[in-house]
Amino acid sequence: MLYLVEHFYSVQGEGKYVGTPSLFFRFGGCNLTCEGFGCTEITPDGREIVGCDTVYAVDRQSFGDLWQEVEELQTFIWIMNGYRIPPHVDVVLTGGEPLIYANEPVFVEFIDYLIGQGHRVTFETNATIAPDFKRYPFYASATYALSVKLSNSGEPLNRRVKPEVITSILAHTQGSFFKFSVDEPSLISVLEEEIDTIVADHPYTPVYCMPLGGNKAHIEANCEAVIEFCKRRGFIYSDRLHIRIWDQNHGV
Repeated sequence: MLYLVEHFYSVQGEGKYVGTPSLFFRFGGCNLTCEGFGCTEITPDGREIVGCDTVYAVDRQSFGDLWQEVEELQTFIWIMNGYRIPPHVDVVLTGGEPLIYANEPVFVEFIDYLIGQGHRVTFETNATIAPDFKRYPFYASATYALSVKLSNSGEPLNRRVKPEVITSILAHTQGSFFKFSVDEPSLISVLEEEIDTIVADHPYTPVYCMPLGGNKAHIEANCEAVIEFCKRRGFIYSDRLHIRIWDQNHGV
């Protein structure tokens, strides 16, 4: 089963291609929950759910009415044609965790189609699942934003950090990069050491750090500390443009 939660045409809000017009496909489901991020979302029946900033794409039990099952490639093509976007526009696959579908036939067809049509494809991934690059070599043509989760996510280390997956993705691709969500309290205590450990074997891979938060106020509370951290370590600061502009709105 392949579930699509939303799609929208906007600009990339974070990471390497910030500001670039992009067509987003957000897929439902994730192998992590990241409840430690503490972002809240109101369910259709009025309950408050705590998790990551896209918990509506993680918790199918609470938000399943938003999830659309996709059974054929033509559905994606119809969606893309409906936007009347410029040719070769960037396409961003996000979630949830989009790579839980890496071997699903419809998903595989879609990625092959996008690469074949000349789109620059970016996966927003937690870097715990690697595509089968040997079986599906076109996956190597995509860019991977490796949003490896840190201890502030609330996930145990053995679930959130998979060195062999990170190595596989970086060995098969060009242009991929690390992207960490950082908050000031955790940065003071443990995050710097965690980041150093994760990136140690990949010294030439760019490292982006962005302020943790699911709304504008939370972003603003963390951004100065993250900027100072980036200045001190030589990392690249990534703001979260979409949250700055549209706050907690979906589909932007």
